[in-house]
Amino acid sequence: MTGQFEHIHGTVAPGFERVRDEFVRNFAERGELGAACAIYLHGEKVVDLWGGVCDHRSQALWHRDTVVPVFSTTKGLASMAVAHAHSRGLFDYDDSVAHYWPEFAQNGKERITIRQLLSHQAGLCAIDAPLDFAALADPDQMATAIARQKPAWQPGKRHGYHAITLGWYESELIRRVDPQKRTIGRYFHDEIAVPLGIEFYIGLPEDYPRDCVATLKTYKPWQMLFNLNKMPWPFVKAMLNPKSLTARSFNNPPLMGDMARYNDSDMQTIEVPAANGIGQVRGMAKAYGEFATGGSKLGLSTKTLAALTDSAELPSGGAMDQVLRFKTAFSLGYLKPSDDLHFGSSRRAFGTAGAGGSFAFADPDAGIGFAYAPNKLGYYLPFDPRDMALRQALYDCLGLQQI
Repeated sequence: MTGQFEHIHGTVAPGFERVRDEFVRNFAERGELGAACAIYLHGEKVVDLWGGVCDHRSQALWHRDTVVPVFSTTKGLASMAVAHAHSRGLFDYDDSVAHYWPEFAQNGKERITIRQLLSHQAGLCAIDAPLDFAALADPDQMATAIARQKPAWQPGKRHGYHAITLGWYESELIRRVDPQKRTIGRYFHDEIAVPLGIEFYIGLPEDYPRDCVATLKTYKPWQMLFNLNKMPWPFVKAMLNPKSLTARSFNNPPLMGDMARYNDSDMQTIEVPAANGIGQVRGMAKAYGEFATGGSKLGLSTKTLAALTDSAELPSGGAMDQVLRFKTAFSLGYLKPSDDLHFGSSRRAFGTAGAGGSFAFADPDAGIGFAYAPNKLGYYLPFDPRDMALRQALYDCLGLQQI
């Protein structure tokens, strides 16, 4: 490629040229700064694209080995670790959390199941205990704080996005059931990343080369007011009210709500398993591709995969998300396709989206593992036009419909 798009690189297999065209169009028409997109089909890499700049300040170029922070897209990778532990028989999704973690039973949580917790139905989306950075970096302090939390609603009756907390609950569950007592970041590295040969970290190694880490171009919460056509107004209104459940779910401690903070090395090296994953986009796509095609390299059980692909069980109170303020469907740590949120070729698909535009998912019926991540954050929630254009091009190439 030449001209203004000479800094777009990578490969596409024959028949997937339309994905490359939309990737280029993201830069030409949709304000892309730097990004990568990768797709695996039936275990084979068919798209691997990257381009633009990885640092808007220095104008350093995005290169093949660039890793990028992906906010809540991290949840999908973290939940792979949980699924792997389930596949090993370390717990059952319908067991109570307190069965493995007795301290969790405080404040009326003794009957919450692992399935309810992972499906954002436990009412534990906010943390009332004051937290500082030292607490975030200490798994024992975090376990104590989240075990004490009182649910915001009767568990199982409603659901609401556990934006930051889900990963800490998942990590403590892993620590309780894993014979080696690993955190979820370490478990993911050992049991998912290393076997698959992928670069993705929940807690970046302190000696990781900084010139390989993309710098996020972020925005302040008040700037949402100038982009109300891109975000649901009920969500924006709730985010601007510091006492709302929505704001409390994203902003304790306050540094969690400052997206620019995720560029700092100290923030990147601790484990925030719902929000601070960093990795190569092709690695995310490869991992989802493994889950989409049977998980043989990871030894995943058919029981675990069946659970992941089952339709979401909505709470008795309906689909309205008490945090995001629009209808959602979640299951076992993943966003699921629904009447309002479309991705994949069937309801068996599962994935997670991240603030600013990143998205990764598995489509088992089509054998797809897809991932996209930018470093210029968009305002859309949850699906960004840049991501949607790439996904639509993919399914057009395959002659399939997204549901």
